[in-house]
Amino acid sequence: MFPALETDLKQEIHPDPYEDFMCRHLQYYGYFKAQKNGLPNSTTHQPVWKSNPRYLLTGSSAERDDLIPEALQKEKFLYSFRLNSPLLRSRQLLCDELGDVNPRLQEPRELFSLFSTRGPLQAPRWPVECEVIKETIRHIEWVPPQPEYFYQPTGNEKIPEVVGEEKGIVVYQLDSVLTEDAYFTSSRVGGKRGSIPQLAVTLQGPQDNTLLFESRFESGNLQKAIRVGLYEYELTLRTDLYTNKHTQWFYFRVQNTRKDVTYRFTIVNLLKPKSLYAIGMKPLMYSQLDAKTHSIGWRREGSEIKYYKSNVDDGQQPFYCLTWTIQFPHDHDTCFLAHFYPYTYTDLQCHLLAIANNPVQSQFCKLRALCRSLAGNTVYLLTITNPSKTPQEAAAKKAVVLSARVHPGESNSSWIMKGFLDFILSNSPDAQILRDIFVFKVVPMLNPDGVIVGNYRCSLAGRDLNRHYKTILKESFPCIWYTKNMIKRLMEEREVLLYCDFHGHSRKNNIFLYGCNNKDHRHWLHERVFPLMLSKNIPDKFSFHSCNFKVQKCKEGTGRVVMWRMGIQNSYTMESTFGGSTLGSKRDIHFTTEDLKSLGYHICDTLLDFCDPDQTKFLQCLKELKELLHQEIYKKFNERGQLMNLEGSWSDIPLSDIESSTSGSDSSLSDGLPVHLLNLVDEMNRKKKMLKKKKKKPLQTRKQRNEQYQKNYLMRELKLIEDSPGTTAGFATTLQKQSTFMKHLEDSTASTMRNDKPRFAETQLSGRNKGTTLVSPMTSLILPKNKEAMQNKKPGFTESCSPKKSTNSSLPPAPDIKPDWMKSKYSTPRRGRPSMTTYPSLHIYTYP
Repeated sequence: MFPALETDLKQEIHPDPYEDFMCRHLQYYGYFKAQKNGLPNSTTHQPVWKSNPRYLLTGSSAERDDLIPEALQKEKFLYSFRLNSPLLRSRQLLCDELGDVNPRLQEPRELFSLFSTRGPLQAPRWPVECEVIKETIRHIEWVPPQPEYFYQPTGNEKIPEVVGEEKGIVVYQLDSVLTEDAYFTSSRVGGKRGSIPQLAVTLQGPQDNTLLFESRFESGNLQKAIRVGLYEYELTLRTDLYTNKHTQWFYFRVQNTRKDVTYRFTIVNLLKPKSLYAIGMKPLMYSQLDAKTHSIGWRREGSEIKYYKSNVDDGQQPFYCLTWTIQFPHDHDTCFLAHFYPYTYTDLQCHLLAIANNPVQSQFCKLRALCRSLAGNTVYLLTITNPSKTPQEAAAKKAVVLSARVHPGESNSSWIMKGFLDFILSNSPDAQILRDIFVFKVVPMLNPDGVIVGNYRCSLAGRDLNRHYKTILKESFPCIWYTKNMIKRLMEEREVLLYCDFHGHSRKNNIFLYGCNNKDHRHWLHERVFPLMLSKNIPDKFSFHSCNFKVQKCKEGTGRVVMWRMGIQNSYTMESTFGGSTLGSKRDIHFTTEDLKSLGYHICDTLLDFCDPDQTKFLQCLKELKELLHQEIYKKFNERGQLMNLEGSWSDIPLSDIESSTSGSDSSLSDGLPVHLLNLVDEMNRKKKMLKKKKKKPLQTRKQRNEQYQKNYLMRELKLIEDSPGTTAGFATTLQKQSTFMKHLEDSTASTMRNDKPRFAETQLSGRNKGTTLVSPMTSLILPKNKEAMQNKKPGFTESCSPKKSTNSSLPPAPDIKPDWMKSKYSTPRRGRPSMTTYPSLHIYTYP
């Protein structure tokens, strides 16, 4: 309130802490210049403001000007100007009605708003550079009545060469492709503003059989399609946004199909040298007419499947091609082709909305927002447990943490998560027991941005999130940072029994786990009990022999390794294949969505066995593990040709020595700083290099300093000679003594080589001053040939000169005159000139 008018108020006013903070905040940034407590409180003060005419700032100015003090009139004008100004950035100031200037602060919003159970779902947010069609893409769930077997290669499959745009016709191409040179800046619902152009070609008539491609929808991925034959197309996948790699996931739509016609599709820019397509995996196809008329959904289709190395590359990495043929079931149908069963962010929201609307499930399943992704999409967190009767019972519960879809192209992990949620939220007796004894923390989609834009491995930071669990960059990797922080807080409250992150594998069949070897001898091999139990519960899907427990250095940033180092003993990565099983009754059969959802049930069933108070199964598995390990060690030492006594204590053998490295994907190229920070670092390095180029390189060595002094000395000598009289005579005398000087120079050099520590005599210095016997540095300028001869010889000293001036310098010195070397050890300084020690190696080029 205004201090001068506080006496008129009859009620005591307590300022709202939030509003007081916002007032100070807005005043600091200059959004208005009101006095302290100049704005009324939006709840307590508003009735007083309206009832007292002295505080009224609304209505007709002519009616109220006589009641409003001058200070209030100025503030009224200021409020009116700022509220109506288009430059106003704050949205905290509100008005009651149109034209009224009654400012107040709005109530604080919820930190993260969840979707309403009554309203529509939250629309996905896309990067502002992405074009998105308005059409909603939805598919039905369907389980094939018959098993879908692997394709059996014949060896006669066609291997088409890549033709490209030169000999083909581009029928679909994205206008803007965000590569590693760009980085994420902002997002909005619907992606790019403005109208969305039609990228597919325009049909010339009803007889035109060109396929119409489209992938600008949720989880779609196709960059370009080239027609290279009547029914043949070359396809180029879009790399993960803001990178130039990770092409594996594909999902696109084709229209204008023809029945009973064999089409050939060839993807030309895959990057992995090995693939399940090489051992029988088939792509997926979905027909809208079949879904509408016969309720048939996704099914495995394709023949003449071949995975091979391409005949072209980009100069940095080799490309691999996938080619297959297919026949569409109907004319003029709309069909979809995909790498695996799609599961989009919208599919997840529909599932969570059904849970929130269920009055029974919502009692023991609490849904909240863990954080927001880079693009502003909500990362959901589910807490599942039955209400406890006492605080002691609640505190005694252990925790289980499950997560999925950190790699957006591994949609099979979402189907496993869906099966787990369906079972744990059911009224099954086993599910109720699990909810009684555990607190489940579930993050069903860790990378919603990547799922929305159709990435295979990375987030919008251009990095693999499953290599950055040790990160401290909360703003760049919010999903990982908040997940790790949530688990840290959970571990402070209760013991976390198990952590499991669901993934998909593109080079191995079956389902298996990656774990971490336990170094504590008290719990030796305990981390392998849960995977072994799981393999016994589903022997036709889960392969224990494919499991690996070695902790590699390149996997230190993964979720399982970081959680294991935080203290979770049973920390796993569950890998489910994109293909199918090679075990038991499911041998050579593709997995369906029902197979993956059933895995969620088996995880719960195995968890009950693992925590059974009756330790019979646990101890039996532990005994079996020791026998298997004994056989494995014996096998390894036989292969190496070594003998070892296994009768003693062999539990001290490092388990990592007998295990091979995991065959998971190598994401080392996706490690490091986010793309936008990496660009800043490159820019700073570039500026540093430019600054270094501008600076003059300093002279470092003595030789360089002497050469620089010689040049300066010669310039001064030349100037003095040109200015002094008798310059011509001086030059003539120097030319006449050229041959004599070179002879003496050779003799003096030889004499110097025979002396250990020669020194200049006083006569030499005086001779230099008189210019009679020693040659000044000017000689090197006047006599270039003699200079080259001098440079080829080792520097030395000239022969000692007689104190008596000689007119014929070519004659040898008199025999009775001997050089006085001892006296010349230290030169006698001349009057008026500072003393200086001369050095033999510098010859006559020393400083005067």
